[in-house]
Amino acid sequence: MKRFKKLILLSFVFACVTTALGPFAVPVPELDGLLSERDLLEPDSRFIEIDGVNIHYKEAGSGGRTFILLHPFGGSTYSWREVMDDLAAYGRVIAYDRPAFGLTERPMPEDWQSNPYGMKANIEILRKLLDAFGADRAALIGNSAGGGLAVAFALEYPERVDELILVDPGVGGGYGPQFPAWALPVMWTPQMRHLGPLLMRDYQESLPLTVERGWHDQDKLTDDIRQRHLQVLTIKNWDRAFYELTFAPAYPELRPLLPELTVPALVVAGREDRLIRSWYFEAIAAEMPAAQVELIPNCGHVPQEECPEPFMEIVLDYLELR
Repeated sequence: MKRFKKLILLSFVFACVTTALGPFAVPVPELDGLLSERDLLEPDSRFIEIDGVNIHYKEAGSGGRTFILLHPFGGSTYSWREVMDDLAAYGRVIAYDRPAFGLTERPMPEDWQSNPYGMKANIEILRKLLDAFGADRAALIGNSAGGGLAVAFALEYPERVDELILVDPGVGGGYGPQFPAWALPVMWTPQMRHLGPLLMRDYQESLPLTVERGWHDQDKLTDDIRQRHLQVLTIKNWDRAFYELTFAPAYPELRPLLPELTVPALVVAGREDRLIRSWYFEAIAAEMPAAQVELIPNCGHVPQEECPEPFMEIVLDYLELR
């Protein structure tokens, strides 16, 4: 019996040691040829520090209304290149890169005071950006996951929002993980964070397909546009940042909260969106107290890029600026 108990104890110790140290034995080689955010600066790139994170942004126009542009997953300020100047004729326009995307800094756990990647952190980054820019209120224009952030912000700070313009919005769930919150502490362990980049490198194959599916007319998706969107995969620590984003602190599911919105909203979307079907946009618009929906024919998931002219016509009509 003593020998059996000793064997059980030794087996338990071995299992604990293997669990604790085993993941560190798995090699996670650095990807070759990665660049820093500063290697990709453009003449109109600007930075502002919010909560210890250097946020990259671009700005156009002045005075009047303030428009904040919120890009989709995998996007950046580049996502708004076709419409920034048009909007700038009516006020101050600011597009910025959220943590994990574009040229915004990708801080790692050992460098941050609190996790900057989750929905709650992004809401507070947006609030502090408005404060820093001296904007009491703004119109929020958010595409896909950026639309989810716009909705979450309007739920928490409705007094800071003039209008919501939700572009093919994704508001079906939270901003972070797709599994129970109780499992998150496991994903935050040093062992899992060591393996994290390996889990995220599937994006090297999946993100190009997502970019392609985002456009209805493939002739409009030039090689240059494609490569600019895939630039996110060339920046140092992109895989670690995607891991932190994926397993960021959980946030309440947004769709059940849509009836609580007090801010007027426009849902504008491509009728031929292959990432989120058009019936979904009609459904969520019906769940908001003060929303209307406009579908753009022959257009996909990123109408501000693929169909900028009809997109701007709809937005300006809604804002009564034409």
